[in-house]
Amino acid sequence: MTGTALWRSWLYVPGDRIDVIDKALVSEADCVIIDLEDSVHANNKEIALSHACTVIARNPDAPIVVRINAVGTPWHDKEVVELSRAQVQHVRVPKCESAVEVRKVSESLGENCRLHLLIESAKGLQASDDLAAASETVGSLGLGEADLRADLGITEDTYLSYARGRVVASSRAAGLGAPPQSVFVDLKDDTGLRQSTEHARAAGFFGRSVIHPCQIQIVNEIFTPHSSDVARAREITESFHESASKSSSVLVLEDGRFIDPAIVKSAQRVMDLAAIYGVTEPTTSTKEDHHD
Repeated sequence: MTGTALWRSWLYVPGDRIDVIDKALVSEADCVIIDLEDSVHANNKEIALSHACTVIARNPDAPIVVRINAVGTPWHDKEVVELSRAQVQHVRVPKCESAVEVRKVSESLGENCRLHLLIESAKGLQASDDLAAASETVGSLGLGEADLRADLGITEDTYLSYARGRVVASSRAAGLGAPPQSVFVDLKDDTGLRQSTEHARAAGFFGRSVIHPCQIQIVNEIFTPHSSDVARAREITESFHESASKSSSVLVLEDGRFIDPAIVKSAQRVMDLAAIYGVTEPTTSTKEDHHD
Protein backbone atom coordinates (compact mmCIF):
# COMPACT_ATOMS: atom_id res chain seq x y z
CA MET A 1 0.00 0.00 0.00
CA THR A 2 1.33 3.44 -0.91
CA GLY A 3 1.07 6.50 1.28
CA THR A 4 -2.24 8.37 1.12
CA ALA A 5 -0.60 11.32 -0.60
CA LEU A 6 0.18 8.96 -3.50
CA TRP A 7 -3.20 7.27 -3.96
CA ARG A 8 -4.37 7.93 -7.50
CA SER A 9 -7.89 6.49 -7.47
CA TRP A 10 -10.23 6.56 -4.46
CA LEU A 11 -13.18 4.27 -5.28
CA TYR A 12 -16.48 4.92 -3.47
CA VAL A 13 -18.68 1.91 -2.69
CA PRO A 14 -21.95 1.85 -0.72
CA GLY A 15 -21.44 0.36 2.73
CA ASP A 16 -24.66 -1.64 2.64
CA ARG A 17 -23.52 -3.64 -0.41
CA ILE A 18 -21.00 -6.21 0.82
CA ASP A 19 -20.84 -7.79 -2.65
CA VAL A 20 -19.80 -4.48 -4.19
CA ILE A 21 -17.23 -3.85 -1.45
CA ASP A 22 -15.62 -7.24 -2.07
CA LYS A 23 -15.38 -6.56 -5.81
CA ALA A 24 -13.90 -3.11 -5.18
CA LEU A 25 -11.14 -4.55 -3.00
CA VAL A 26 -9.80 -6.60 -5.93
CA SER A 27 -10.14 -3.78 -8.45
CA GLU A 28 -7.33 -1.57 -9.75
CA ALA A 29 -8.29 1.26 -7.36
CA ASP A 30 -5.49 2.45 -5.09
CA CYS A 31 -7.94 2.71 -2.18
CA VAL A 32 -11.56 1.85 -1.50
CA ILE A 33 -13.92 4.23 0.32
CA ILE A 34 -16.67 2.35 2.13
CA ASP A 35 -19.43 4.94 2.25
CA LEU A 36 -21.73 5.16 5.25
CA GLU A 37 -23.10 8.56 4.23
CA ASP A 38 -24.78 9.73 1.01
CA SER A 39 -25.10 6.40 -0.82
CA VAL A 40 -26.71 4.61 2.15
CA HIS A 41 -30.39 5.02 3.07
CA ALA A 42 -31.14 5.87 6.70
CA ASN A 43 -32.70 2.43 7.19
CA ASN A 44 -29.44 0.74 6.17
CA LYS A 45 -26.92 2.76 8.21
CA GLU A 46 -26.53 0.04 10.84
CA ILE A 47 -25.81 -2.72 8.34
CA ALA A 48 -23.39 -0.49 6.45
CA LEU A 49 -21.42 0.16 9.64
CA SER A 50 -21.39 -3.55 10.42
CA HIS A 51 -20.10 -4.33 6.93
CA ALA A 52 -17.34 -1.73 7.25
CA CYS A 53 -16.11 -3.16 10.54
CA THR A 54 -16.22 -6.71 9.18
CA VAL A 55 -14.29 -5.81 6.03
CA ILE A 56 -11.62 -3.97 8.04
CA ALA A 57 -11.18 -7.01 10.29
CA ARG A 58 -10.84 -9.33 7.28
CA ASN A 59 -8.46 -7.03 5.41
CA PRO A 60 -6.27 -5.27 8.02
CA ASP A 61 -3.62 -4.23 5.51
CA ALA A 62 -5.91 -3.16 2.68
CA PRO A 63 -6.11 0.53 1.68
CA ILE A 64 -9.62 1.09 3.09
CA VAL A 65 -11.15 4.46 3.95
CA VAL A 66 -14.54 4.73 5.66
CA ARG A 67 -16.65 7.82 4.98
CA ILE A 68 -18.66 8.37 8.13
CA ASN A 69 -21.74 10.52 8.62
CA ALA A 70 -21.18 14.13 9.60
CA VAL A 71 -20.82 15.39 13.14
CA GLY A 72 -24.29 16.05 14.59
CA THR A 73 -26.12 13.39 12.58
CA PRO A 74 -27.91 10.55 14.43
CA TRP A 75 -25.35 7.97 13.28
CA HIS A 76 -22.05 9.77 13.81
CA ASP A 77 -21.27 8.95 17.45
CA LYS A 78 -21.91 5.22 17.14
CA GLU A 79 -19.88 5.03 13.92
CA VAL A 80 -16.87 6.63 15.58
CA VAL A 81 -17.07 4.27 18.55
CA GLU A 82 -17.47 1.11 16.45
CA LEU A 83 -14.81 2.07 13.92
CA SER A 84 -12.37 2.87 16.70
CA ARG A 85 -12.92 -0.63 18.12
CA ALA A 86 -12.37 -2.04 14.62
CA GLN A 87 -9.03 -0.18 14.50
CA VAL A 88 -9.90 1.68 11.32
CA GLN A 89 -6.85 3.37 9.79
CA HIS A 90 -8.49 5.90 7.48
CA VAL A 91 -11.73 7.85 7.89
CA ARG A 92 -13.18 10.43 5.51
CA VAL A 93 -15.06 13.09 7.47
CA PRO A 94 -17.74 14.97 5.48
CA LYS A 95 -19.03 18.52 5.84
CA CYS A 96 -16.11 19.77 7.94
CA GLU A 97 -16.43 23.33 9.18
CA SER A 98 -14.71 23.44 12.58
CA ALA A 99 -11.19 22.54 13.67
CA VAL A 100 -12.57 21.88 17.16
CA GLU A 101 -14.94 19.21 15.79
CA VAL A 102 -12.10 17.65 13.77
CA ARG A 103 -9.99 17.38 16.91
CA LYS A 104 -12.88 15.68 18.74
CA VAL A 105 -13.22 13.13 15.94
CA SER A 106 -9.47 12.58 16.01
CA GLU A 107 -9.45 12.02 19.77
CA SER A 108 -12.30 9.51 19.47
CA LEU A 109 -10.67 7.52 16.67
CA GLY A 110 -7.13 7.64 18.07
CA GLU A 111 -3.72 8.67 16.85
CA ASN A 112 -3.38 5.73 14.44
CA CYS A 113 -6.37 6.78 12.34
CA ARG A 114 -5.79 9.23 9.49
CA LEU A 115 -8.59 11.72 8.84
CA HIS A 116 -9.46 12.79 5.30
CA LEU A 117 -11.52 15.95 5.57
CA LEU A 118 -14.16 17.05 3.07
CA ILE A 119 -15.08 20.71 2.73
CA GLU A 120 -18.61 21.10 1.41
CA SER A 121 -19.77 24.59 2.43
CA ALA A 122 -18.71 28.24 2.35
CA LYS A 123 -18.06 28.10 6.10
CA GLY A 124 -15.80 25.09 5.69
CA LEU A 125 -13.98 26.69 2.78
CA GLN A 126 -13.22 29.83 4.77
CA ALA A 127 -11.84 27.60 7.56
CA SER A 128 -9.67 25.48 5.25
CA ASP A 129 -6.34 26.56 6.77
CA ASP A 130 -7.54 25.76 10.29
CA LEU A 131 -9.03 22.44 9.20
CA ALA A 132 -5.85 21.31 7.45
CA ALA A 133 -3.83 22.03 10.58
CA ALA A 134 -6.46 20.91 13.11
CA SER A 135 -4.67 17.72 14.15
CA GLU A 136 -1.57 15.70 13.38
CA THR A 137 -3.92 12.91 12.30
CA VAL A 138 -5.28 14.92 9.36
CA GLY A 139 -4.08 13.07 6.26
CA SER A 140 -5.73 15.04 3.49
CA LEU A 141 -8.11 17.84 2.65
CA GLY A 142 -10.59 17.70 -0.21
CA LEU A 143 -13.74 19.22 -1.64
CA GLY A 144 -17.21 17.74 -1.81
CA GLU A 145 -18.03 19.75 -4.91
CA ALA A 146 -21.69 18.85 -5.32
CA ASP A 147 -22.62 20.17 -1.87
CA LEU A 148 -20.25 23.11 -2.22
CA ARG A 149 -21.85 24.12 -5.52
CA ALA A 150 -25.28 24.05 -3.91
CA ASP A 151 -24.14 26.09 -0.91
CA LEU A 152 -22.40 28.72 -3.04
CA GLY A 153 -25.02 28.80 -5.80
CA ILE A 154 -22.41 27.88 -8.43
CA THR A 155 -23.76 26.48 -11.69
CA GLU A 156 -20.63 26.43 -13.87
CA ASP A 157 -17.46 24.46 -13.20
CA THR A 158 -15.11 27.37 -13.88
CA TYR A 159 -16.37 29.23 -10.79
CA LEU A 160 -15.03 26.50 -8.52
CA SER A 161 -11.48 27.64 -9.34
CA TYR A 162 -11.16 29.71 -6.17
CA ALA A 163 -12.28 26.84 -3.94
CA ARG A 164 -9.96 24.39 -5.67
CA GLY A 165 -7.00 26.73 -5.45
CA ARG A 166 -7.70 27.39 -1.79
CA VAL A 167 -7.81 23.72 -0.80
CA VAL A 168 -4.55 23.07 -2.68
CA ALA A 169 -2.85 26.00 -0.91
CA SER A 170 -4.23 25.07 2.53
CA SER A 171 -3.02 21.49 2.11
CA ARG A 172 0.46 22.61 1.15
CA ALA A 173 0.67 25.20 3.93
CA ALA A 174 -0.17 22.51 6.50
CA GLY A 175 2.42 20.11 5.10
CA LEU A 176 -0.17 17.71 3.68
CA GLY A 177 0.06 16.00 0.33
CA ALA A 178 -1.78 17.35 -2.69
CA PRO A 179 -5.55 16.94 -2.26
CA PRO A 180 -7.50 14.37 -4.27
CA GLN A 181 -10.00 15.83 -6.73
CA SER A 182 -13.73 15.37 -6.26
CA VAL A 183 -15.80 12.90 -8.30
CA PHE A 184 -16.75 13.22 -11.97
CA VAL A 185 -20.36 12.11 -12.13
CA ASP A 186 -20.96 11.32 -15.83
CA LEU A 187 -19.98 7.66 -16.23
CA LYS A 188 -20.44 7.75 -20.02
CA ASP A 189 -18.22 10.76 -20.67
CA ASP A 190 -14.67 9.40 -20.79
CA THR A 191 -13.46 12.47 -22.67
CA GLY A 192 -14.86 14.77 -20.02
CA LEU A 193 -13.36 12.65 -17.24
CA ARG A 194 -9.95 12.75 -18.91
CA GLN A 195 -10.03 16.50 -19.50
CA SER A 196 -11.28 17.24 -16.00
CA THR A 197 -8.67 15.00 -14.40
CA GLU A 198 -5.82 16.44 -16.46
CA HIS A 199 -6.97 19.91 -15.41
CA ALA A 200 -7.00 18.81 -11.76
CA ARG A 201 -3.45 17.46 -12.04
CA ALA A 202 -2.28 20.73 -13.58
CA ALA A 203 -4.03 22.67 -10.80
CA GLY A 204 -2.12 20.91 -8.02
CA PHE A 205 -4.35 17.95 -7.17
CA PHE A 206 -3.12 14.38 -6.98
CA GLY A 207 -5.55 11.50 -7.29
CA ARG A 208 -9.30 11.54 -7.66
CA SER A 209 -12.41 10.05 -6.08
CA VAL A 210 -14.29 7.81 -8.52
CA ILE A 211 -17.78 6.37 -8.33
CA HIS A 212 -17.41 3.36 -10.64
CA PRO A 213 -14.58 0.98 -11.57
CA CYS A 214 -14.91 2.10 -15.21
CA GLN A 215 -13.28 5.42 -14.21
CA ILE A 216 -10.22 3.92 -12.54
CA GLN A 217 -8.09 3.28 -15.63
CA ILE A 218 -8.23 6.87 -16.89
CA VAL A 219 -7.58 8.37 -13.46
CA ASN A 220 -4.67 6.03 -12.71
CA GLU A 221 -3.14 6.72 -16.11
CA ILE A 222 -3.25 10.48 -15.71
CA PHE A 223 -1.65 10.45 -12.27
CA THR A 224 1.08 7.98 -13.27
CA PRO A 225 4.24 9.45 -14.86
CA HIS A 226 4.88 8.29 -18.41
CA SER A 227 8.22 6.77 -19.23
CA SER A 228 9.48 9.84 -21.07
CA ASP A 229 8.49 12.02 -18.08
CA VAL A 230 10.82 9.88 -15.97
CA ALA A 231 13.68 10.16 -18.47
CA ARG A 232 13.26 13.92 -18.58
CA ALA A 233 13.14 14.13 -14.77
CA ARG A 234 16.31 12.09 -14.45
CA GLU A 235 18.08 14.31 -16.97
CA ILE A 236 17.09 17.37 -14.96
CA THR A 237 18.19 16.02 -11.59
CA GLU A 238 21.46 14.54 -12.79
CA SER A 239 22.41 17.66 -14.77
CA PHE A 240 21.54 19.92 -11.86
CA HIS A 241 23.50 17.90 -9.31
CA GLU A 242 26.49 17.88 -11.63
CA SER A 243 26.19 21.65 -11.99
CA ALA A 244 25.79 22.09 -8.22
CA SER A 245 29.01 20.21 -7.64
CA LYS A 246 30.66 22.97 -9.63
CA SER A 247 29.19 25.62 -7.28
CA SER A 248 26.36 26.70 -9.58
CA SER A 249 22.78 26.89 -8.24
CA VAL A 250 21.11 27.29 -11.65
CA LEU A 251 21.54 25.53 -14.97
CA VAL A 252 20.49 26.03 -18.59
CA LEU A 253 20.27 22.80 -20.57
CA GLU A 254 21.34 22.55 -24.18
CA ASP A 255 17.74 22.84 -25.40
CA GLY A 256 17.36 26.15 -23.53
CA ARG A 257 15.44 24.91 -20.47
CA PHE A 258 16.27 26.84 -17.30
CA ILE A 259 16.68 24.60 -14.25
CA ASP A 260 16.62 25.71 -10.62
CA PRO A 261 16.02 23.92 -7.27
CA ALA A 262 12.22 24.22 -7.55
CA ILE A 263 12.21 22.46 -10.91
CA VAL A 264 14.53 19.79 -9.53
CA LYS A 265 12.12 19.19 -6.64
CA SER A 266 9.27 18.59 -9.08
CA ALA A 267 11.47 16.26 -11.13
CA GLN A 268 12.36 14.25 -8.03
CA ARG A 269 8.67 13.78 -7.27
CA VAL A 270 8.15 12.34 -10.76
CA MET A 271 10.98 9.88 -10.15
CA ASP A 272 9.57 8.91 -6.74
CA LEU A 273 6.14 8.21 -8.27
CA ALA A 274 7.76 6.23 -11.07
CA ALA A 275 9.54 4.04 -8.53
CA ILE A 276 6.28 3.39 -6.64
CA TYR A 277 4.27 2.50 -9.73
CA GLY A 278 7.02 0.64 -11.58
CA VAL A 279 7.44 3.05 -14.49
CA THR A 280 10.68 2.51 -16.38
CA GLU A 281 12.46 4.89 -18.72
CA PRO A 282 12.15 4.35 -22.47
CA THR A 283 15.10 3.29 -24.56
CA THR A 284 14.31 6.17 -26.89
CA SER A 285 12.25 9.15 -25.78
CA THR A 286 9.44 10.35 -28.03
CA LYS A 287 7.19 13.37 -27.84
CA GLU A 288 4.08 11.24 -27.88
CA ASP A 289 5.06 9.48 -24.63
CA HIS A 290 4.71 12.41 -22.26
CA HIS A 291 2.03 14.68 -20.87
CA ASP A 292 1.87 18.13 -22.44
